[in-house]
Amino acid sequence: MADNAYGFLEVKGLVTAVVAADAMVKSAYVRLQAQIQTDPGLITLVVAGDIGACSAAVEAGRTAALGVGEVLSDRVMGRPDPGIDLFF
Repeated sequence: MADNAYGFLEVKGLVTAVVAADAMVKSAYVRLQAQIQTDPGLITLVVAGDIGACSAAVEAGRTAALGVGEVLSDRVMGRPDPGIDLFF
C-alpha cells in the first residue's frame, strides 16, 4: 500500500467514530493510521493510503457517520510533507 495521502474525518461521539472507521476501512484499501480525541466527545479518524482510496474512505465514513451522529469536518491531503507524521 502506497501511503501517499491521508484522509481525515472528525466526528462527534465514540459510536459515530466506530461506525465511521468501520466503513472507512471496509470501503477502500486504506489503513486506520490514528484515532485522536481532540476534545471531549470529538474524535478525528485518520486513514492512510493512496489519494483515490483515501477519498473513497472519507466519503464512505462521512455517509456512515451521518446515519448515526454528527460530522464536523473532513479532508483528504495528497502528498503530505513527511513532517506531518509527527502528528500521529
